[in-house]
Amino acid sequence: MHGFAGKILHVDLTRGPQGISIEQPEEAFYRKYWGGSAMGLYYLLKQTPAHADPLGPENTLSFFVSGSTGASISGQSRANATAKSPLSGLVGDAQTGGFWPAELKFSGFDGIVITGKSPKPVYLWIKDGQPELRDAAHLWGTDLSTGETEKKIKAELGEPKAEVIQIGAAGEKGVRFAAIMNMSNRAFGRTGLGLVMASKNLKAIVVRGTQKPEFADKTAIAELNRSGTKEIPNNGDVKGLQDYGTASVVGFQNAIGTLPTFNYTSGYFEKADDISGEKLADTILKENDTCFACTVRCKRVVETEYRGQKVMPFYGGPEYETISTFGSYCGISDLNAIALAHQICSEWGVDTIACGATIAFAMDLYENEVINRDDTGGVELKYGDADAMLALLNQIVRKEGLGAILAEGSERAAQTIGRGAEEYLITVKGTELPAHMPQVKRSLSVIYAVNPFGADHQSSEHDPLYAPVKEGESNLYLPRLAKLGLTEPQRGKVMNPAKVKFAFETQKNYSFLDTASLCQFVWGPAWTLYGPDEMVQLAKSVTGWDVTLEEVQQVGERRINMMRAFNAREGVGRDKDTLPRKLFKPLKGGKSDGLFIPPDEIAAALDTYYDLAGWDKSTGNPSQEKLQELGLEWIS
Repeated sequence: MHGFAGKILHVDLTRGPQGISIEQPEEAFYRKYWGGSAMGLYYLLKQTPAHADPLGPENTLSFFVSGSTGASISGQSRANATAKSPLSGLVGDAQTGGFWPAELKFSGFDGIVITGKSPKPVYLWIKDGQPELRDAAHLWGTDLSTGETEKKIKAELGEPKAEVIQIGAAGEKGVRFAAIMNMSNRAFGRTGLGLVMASKNLKAIVVRGTQKPEFADKTAIAELNRSGTKEIPNNGDVKGLQDYGTASVVGFQNAIGTLPTFNYTSGYFEKADDISGEKLADTILKENDTCFACTVRCKRVVETEYRGQKVMPFYGGPEYETISTFGSYCGISDLNAIALAHQICSEWGVDTIACGATIAFAMDLYENEVINRDDTGGVELKYGDADAMLALLNQIVRKEGLGAILAEGSERAAQTIGRGAEEYLITVKGTELPAHMPQVKRSLSVIYAVNPFGADHQSSEHDPLYAPVKEGESNLYLPRLAKLGLTEPQRGKVMNPAKVKFAFETQKNYSFLDTASLCQFVWGPAWTLYGPDEMVQLAKSVTGWDVTLEEVQQVGERRINMMRAFNAREGVGRDKDTLPRKLFKPLKGGKSDGLFIPPDEIAAALDTYYDLAGWDKSTGNPSQEKLQELGLEWIS
């Protein structure tokens, strides 16, 4: 079998070293589930009983890469983590990049499946196919930063080139949106999987290896890599990533009215230029970083200080979502303060989207007199106050004061606070909205609602790319989208059946990327270096299988249905496919002034989506016919 290591590591932490085993699945299993998120879902569905406590030993936490991981081509070093989320009680999903994914493959495994709970803190060390559980008591409960922990682990192993994923002190303390940190500057950020890992007394997973996979056609992979690298200067979107990182879109987002500001009250931030990728490059950027074998080099590394506190290059630097959630969401335009907030999140191990958005939610409550200084411990939680933002952030990661309430996530915090706090939420299924506004990017409204693990901006393409061609102009994205059957471009800021189809078909394509562990900044259905045709070429070149675009789409669809089936087993369906009430209120200022999502519009869009998906419109759950079509009849 080409591409894959052919081995999956199972670790039952309750049993300790006796709970370690290695599975070698048949090739048909790999062809069906591919790796990544879908393979993690397979074990979650098989091993975690319905209604299990997300923080109990029965929850299954898995990490998977895919066949292309470790190939010499841009955008393949991604890994997916899967478990039941402590934020939603539903399926949890997160991804990361860097070098850990490729190193996991080189260590001899396609994935790791973790069950049980260790009686004491441990970390998992894997080198060239040899797994070992090691004591982590000296790393636990000390408030060590992730950077200090990583250095200690590498030193005691004598392996400076080992790659480390870990939980930080925030996970140990029970912050519900704790992340699993990677290289101390990247993260499996979303859905609270760091808290799941902490609940198992698992501090870190460390990998090192020399077992490079065999690919079916290395020459074809090399040619695909060369052609993509040559195309970077000609692709304005990817060149923007290379030059300014993901924050290259700050100006564009603000110009079209979709830069979330003041906790989603507005889509326009008058000080957006001060937090742009260009401003970052001119002021605090130290260098660009990259992931294994990737020539795009989109990651930013910064060095600066804020009020005497150093922001160190070791922790990378803030990307678009972090700049938005700690910046425009909170009305803050000081890049130095935002960079420090990013570093604190990385040191302690929390999701920057959830954390920044939760602080913005608290500021919204304060501005509207739902809470006051008695609630905040004397902190004046005004929009635009960077010191107040940092004070609350430090409370959250330590679970102190108001931070102890907010560390539960904004949805639970609203329930605790009461007083109408729910009206200020921007959550779906317990997950805070990312920095792409569905009032403007209308197809995202249905994706945010139906997505099984909550609102996610990387679960489908964004519909401004599907705009009709004006006379004398061209839309370079439309030929690629047409390959997915999307041949009816639609104007922006509207929702109709064609827009729902756009959301559905691109969602399947993005879902394949999360199954094949491919980076959505390099691979995708529209704007990226490589499109649908190249996905098929890569899959063939890696595996030697006769892959078609139809199979690619079906693999993505299978993953989505596995997620929905998991949620259905938990008793959840259409009732949770909702949007926060704040999105039904008109925005203020900028190009999106007055825009809102009518409730009847999203209800009609859901009906259309369920029809396309083959799901029951009354429950929002996959039909038995759809599960059988996808080979998922075993799910009950």
